[in-house]
Amino acid sequence: MASQLPDQRPLTPLLDRIDSPADLTSLSFSQLEQLAAELRSFMLYTVGQTGGHLGAGLGVVELTIALLRLLKLPEDQLIWDVGHQSYPHKILTGRRDAMLSMRQKGGLAPFPHRDESPFDSFGTGHSSTSISAALGMAIGARLQGKERHCVAVIGDGALTAGMAFEALNHAAHERANLLVILNDNAMSISPNTGGLATYLAGDRQSQDSSTVTLFESLNFRYRGPINGHDLKGVLLAIEECLNSTGPQFLHLRTQKGRGFNPAERDPVRYHAVAKIAPKDQPPAPKSFSNCFSEWLVEQAYSDDRVVAITPAMREGSDLIKFSEQFPKRFFDVAIAEQHAATLAAGFACSGMKPVLAIYSTFLQRAYDQVVHDIALQNLDVLIAIDRAGLVGEDGASHGGLFDLSMLLPLPNVVVMTPATAQEQQLALTFGLNHAGPAAVRYPRGSASSSPIDETDFELGKGRIIRRGKRTAILNFGALLEQTTEVAHSLDASLADMRFAKPLDLELIEQLAVDHELLVCVEDHAIISGVGAQVSSFVAQLECNVKVLCLGVPDEWLAHGSRSEQLEMAGLNTNLIASSIQAHL
Repeated sequence: MASQLPDQRPLTPLLDRIDSPADLTSLSFSQLEQLAAELRSFMLYTVGQTGGHLGAGLGVVELTIALLRLLKLPEDQLIWDVGHQSYPHKILTGRRDAMLSMRQKGGLAPFPHRDESPFDSFGTGHSSTSISAALGMAIGARLQGKERHCVAVIGDGALTAGMAFEALNHAAHERANLLVILNDNAMSISPNTGGLATYLAGDRQSQDSSTVTLFESLNFRYRGPINGHDLKGVLLAIEECLNSTGPQFLHLRTQKGRGFNPAERDPVRYHAVAKIAPKDQPPAPKSFSNCFSEWLVEQAYSDDRVVAITPAMREGSDLIKFSEQFPKRFFDVAIAEQHAATLAAGFACSGMKPVLAIYSTFLQRAYDQVVHDIALQNLDVLIAIDRAGLVGEDGASHGGLFDLSMLLPLPNVVVMTPATAQEQQLALTFGLNHAGPAAVRYPRGSASSSPIDETDFELGKGRIIRRGKRTAILNFGALLEQTTEVAHSLDASLADMRFAKPLDLELIEQLAVDHELLVCVEDHAIISGVGAQVSSFVAQLECNVKVLCLGVPDEWLAHGSRSEQLEMAGLNTNLIASSIQAHL
């Protein structure tokens, strides 16, 4: 068993012969077991070089080999839910030699991607979609008279989402030829929580034989649980399922991080890893998530009404300290974003002060609840929107580019765009104490620092940082470092707007009257972003100022580093300056 990530490519003579799933059919059982060992070694090496999701993939090596051997891909359809567990699949479907490009600009996508390979049946960056998609494929095959196996591999964490149960319910009604494989490792990123986790943790064999299980009551033929690392047993079970008709449910017990000692001991830490860093690399500065964590703990000590809610993102949103110091006021609701939002609304109705910590990309799933249950009722809920803007290597599925488009049209909602660590603290405090719903959006990565007058933070008020000529730059959010450099190089005025809603209309009008060009800069989709709101207001003024809106263009940006994505979007220092000069 490996104890550290290798920095040299391991010898993998058998794996090197596998260029497609068809190459697995001629291997003996002993060769398949050798392949599993080589696959784990190779995956440890490549993820160490590129960074990425590690634990889930190590846990499904045997399952991947079994599925690719028994299915006739790509004619059959195989969907890996979330995609965290798909690296072994990528390696065995012709992408072995490209794995060192994973998550890099121009390289392999971090999740299954239909444009990348015919063996990727469905793009799965977000969780809990696999059963719905596979069911659609199965019914589609039936309607077209095609003989095709449709398989969804879903984790016990992803199974907690309501969408997964909606799909199970519909599959039972359709009685489609569908195989759902539950990869049960008792984890999402953190240990799995909730009643379903408790149910799955029970020993299936000890249940009374007359008991109708949850899945059998939904008209699925249930098998399991079986050891997901017993390759022979997995092959036999999958073959039996594929030879049966109607909805099939196979329950596998696996170990997250299998074969890598540190990941087996600490599956939370090794859910995903950064690339191997040089030994002399300095420690990373505090991130916006770290600053949020410190602020939340401080608020909880001073106000016992503060509660924190997260949809299975305790680590990502950095709620670890809060969960340890205030366990009775911490609520990980599993992968249930809709429930998380309405739970926060319920807390607000009871007089508590709920803080909903959620990634921008996952807030999309809770939009109806934010509209109907929080904003419409004008409830005191603070939404801490992490990973707002471009997120880098995780790519388009995880980009936080639409939260302003969602929130700006909603009456009662205050939306803040802090630029620095100190401003984030002020915004969060303001939002927590504000009467009504408030949201604070901040990006992934390190938080810059700047001295700010802590008494100067008012609703809908920005601040002038620099006064210049001809051009005024309106900065919304964490691109302040770039816009500051541009303002100095072009002798432009610079305003840190702080609020996307309500806008500082007085400041905007003042700058519009005194300048030839207003430039709105935001790390957000340019369509329906805050720049559009500024343009609409300025169009009503009696002045000749022009407005230039700079944001993420109307396209899906490929994965790469955050700096590379900013360049793709035209939002680095040089490109912002060039865009301004072209409009003067």
